[in-house]
Amino acid sequence: MDLQTRKLNLISYLAQLQDEKFIERIEKFILSKQESQVDLKPFTVDELIRRIEQSESDFQKGNFKTQDELEQFSSDW
Repeated sequence: MDLQTRKLNLISYLAQLQDEKFIERIEKFILSKQESQVDLKPFTVDELIRRIEQSESDFQKGNFKTQDELEQFSSDW
């Protein structure tokens, strides 16, 4: 089933839906997705250079985590 057909089926389903609370939940979900989408734009060359310099500085100062530390941290989630 292609995307266009799926959209039309969803519209048909929503048009017949009578559960107001369920519709509110769908609306909140859609609005939260729209709000969380940020216009992303690529970094400029200068921004990339600054990020690289900052990363190198952090590394030289020991301000980083090892792979083992990250794996341990994520296992606690």
